[in-house]
Amino acid sequence: MKDLAFFLKKLGYNVKLKNGIIPSDEINLLIHKIEGSPLRDMVHTAIIRTMAKAIYSTKNIGHYGLAFKYYTHFTSPIRRYPDIVVHRILNLNILGKTISNNQFKKYQDISLETSQREKEAAEAERASIKYKQVEYMSSRIGDIFDGVITGITEWGLYIEEDETKCEGMVKIRNLGQDYYIFNRKHMSLVGKKYGKKYVLGDRIRFKVVKADINKKTIDYILV
Repeated sequence: MKDLAFFLKKLGYNVKLKNGIIPSDEINLLIHKIEGSPLRDMVHTAIIRTMAKAIYSTKNIGHYGLAFKYYTHFTSPIRRYPDIVVHRILNLNILGKTISNNQFKKYQDISLETSQREKEAAEAERASIKYKQVEYMSSRIGDIFDGVITGITEWGLYIEEDETKCEGMVKIRNLGQDYYIFNRKHMSLVGKKYGKKYVLGDRIRFKVVKADINKKTIDYILV
C-alpha cells in the first residue's frame, strides 16, 4: 500500500494512508478521477497488483474493494466449483439445516485446494497472454508503435504498447549517448551529461527490435 501511494504520488495523484492502508473509498475516488486519462490502464494495473490475492476461505473478512462487512464469493452463471459449494451451503440454510463439524472441515479443505488451483490457472493465463504478445511482436520486428512508460528500473524502461498492451523493455544501454542514473525516489532515469529525463507515464514512440519466445521477452528501442 505504501509503495502504491508512492507510485501514485509520482504520477500526480495523492492518496491518504490510514494505519498503513489506503481506504477503499480513496481507491474508488481515484478510479473515477482517472477515467479517460492515458494513465488509466497503468494505474488500474498498479492497484490490482497491490491488492492481496483473493483466496477462498471459511472465514468471512468482508470485501475491501466493495467495502462490505459481509461477503461471499458468487458468480452467475456458475463457472467454478466454489460456486457449487456456495449453492450447497445456501440450500442447507434454506432447508433449516446446520453444517456439521465434519462438513465444515471439508469446506476448509476445499477452500485451500480451490485457492491453489485458481492461483495456478491465473498464472497459466498470464503466461499464455505473454506468449501470444511475444509471438505477435516477433512478426512486427522493425515496426514503430506508440506507448507509455509503465516501469523504470536501473536496467531500463518498461513500455506498454497502446493497442495490444504488449510490454517490452528499452535497455538502459540503448537510451543514447549518455550515462543514465536511476532515481528510485522520483521513479526516473536521468541522463548525467545532457539531462534527458524519463518518468512513469511518459508517452513514448518506439521500434520493436527483438522478441524471444523462449524467454518471453520483447526488446524495444526509442525512435
